[in-house]
Amino acid sequence: MSSRPLRSDPVSPALPPASVALMSLLALLVLITGSVAAASLPRSPAAPFRVLVYSGAAHPSQDTVRAGVEAVRGLGVRNGFGVEATDDPAVFNDTDLARFHAVVFNNTASAPGRAGALDEGGRAALRRYIRAGGGWVGLHDASASTGEWDWYEGLVGAALDRRTPVQTGRVEVLDHAHPSTGGLPDLWERTEEWLDWRTDPTSTVHTLAQIRVRDGIAGLGAGVDHPWSWCQIYDGGRSWFTAGGHAPSAFQDDAFLAHLLGGIEWAAGARPGDCSATQAGSFQRTPLTAGGLLDPVDVAVAPDRRVFVARRTGELEVVDQRTMRVSTPLDLAYSPETVARSGGLSALVLDPGFAENAWLYLLRSDATGGRLFLSRFTADGDTIDPASEKRLLALPGRRPTAGGPPPPSGSLVFDREGRLYVATGDVTPPDAPDAHSDLRGAVLRITPQDDGTYTVPEGNLFRAGTAGARPEIYATGMRNPFRVTVDPASGTPAAAATAPDGTVEYLRITGPGQVGRPYCSGGAAQAHQAADCPRATGVGGESPQR
Repeated sequence: MSSRPLRSDPVSPALPPASVALMSLLALLVLITGSVAAASLPRSPAAPFRVLVYSGAAHPSQDTVRAGVEAVRGLGVRNGFGVEATDDPAVFNDTDLARFHAVVFNNTASAPGRAGALDEGGRAALRRYIRAGGGWVGLHDASASTGEWDWYEGLVGAALDRRTPVQTGRVEVLDHAHPSTGGLPDLWERTEEWLDWRTDPTSTVHTLAQIRVRDGIAGLGAGVDHPWSWCQIYDGGRSWFTAGGHAPSAFQDDAFLAHLLGGIEWAAGARPGDCSATQAGSFQRTPLTAGGLLDPVDVAVAPDRRVFVARRTGELEVVDQRTMRVSTPLDLAYSPETVARSGGLSALVLDPGFAENAWLYLLRSDATGGRLFLSRFTADGDTIDPASEKRLLALPGRRPTAGGPPPPSGSLVFDREGRLYVATGDVTPPDAPDAHSDLRGAVLRITPQDDGTYTVPEGNLFRAGTAGARPEIYATGMRNPFRVTVDPASGTPAAAATAPDGTVEYLRITGPGQVGRPYCSGGAAQAHQAADCPRATGVGGESPQR
């Protein structure tokens, strides 16, 4: 590795005065034309773009450093971008850095007080480069180069606190749209030296992938969130980091090379990617009301931006975002005893055609708490006539437990095909003998009809007419599914459920089947393969009290 490619071009021979005058005129025309073009077109890297791989400072494994350099060079050859490599910090000056669209910090380690062995002049040049819109890529030990330089720690996103012994674990991919993680599996098994951070960067960066801490990786700190790869817009430039790449073998892994390629291309501005989606600063909190919405359990926003709020105590309230006025178009008037026994009003969803038909669906107890209804109501402006109710489903109320009444639970969501998923909640043991004919403790899938009835779509767990089974059931075996959602891109449903030990399981249901205990607990699909659990993260003692 050297900085040999950074030499200046040789001087051209002198030209006669007439040629100089003619060339000056042509240069002026080109400058004017180029200025107009630059003002009308967005800045983008030239094709091919250029990347600098910097491997300065001492690293415990020079084999890893060399493997990183050769990997980026190979990616450049195969994907049409230029690569120059050096370990000389003198490259960090305005003239040299201006030739590159991204700089890769290849497992750089730190000298005392000096990030990546950069002196004050090099630090200043790197800051100017990033502030001018440059890209930065960090591999593994680049997070150990922060020293006492707060700006650089912000550029990386986090500072290394400690390392674990090399061991096998899994990375959970959270963003399948970004070019660096789009082709990776939901759960990616790797043998790594896992890194722990001095401060959790979750709120300041966009996490692309995180460590599956629940797998039991020895040496990691406690916590549900443990980012492994992330990106951000930082001080005017683009920053992408991966904690992978601790050993030469990582750079022989096709999946890791694809991960690295996507990060380099995004940082260089050659491929788009949203790196602000989960950053706390990307959101603005706007209170809809200063008080009065006690015990809300569900919320839905109408096309005209009215916010419908369901309260466990039976009130359906509407917040007009233009005037911030709160009204109560429907009150089921539950008694405290009814709410305590049954959970009261559990869920709300607006019909996909709400703008035209004004239909909304509620999952609610009856007045006694002995039955649970899925009902459709029709809104008329800010009023709802109770007589407009159409009852699609009626099922027995939730079963209380020895420890007290069931928690408020249940959820409704439509998919893009107009099918309604219903998480019915429950505290029923999943191996009960009547489980296949009991609509509680399940996720149902039906298609509501205009007349207030429903049909059962093809592809549910049981065919219509199956003895001892209800065809509405899409997935069963869960102890208490209290929230269901549908991925808008893939159409795959997912459910949150209370596990038998009181923790919370998040189940991605890839097809109809028997899911939950004992088939899908603690993150492993063990039978039927009708569901997998890439996010079955349990939090001890957590319950769906919302």
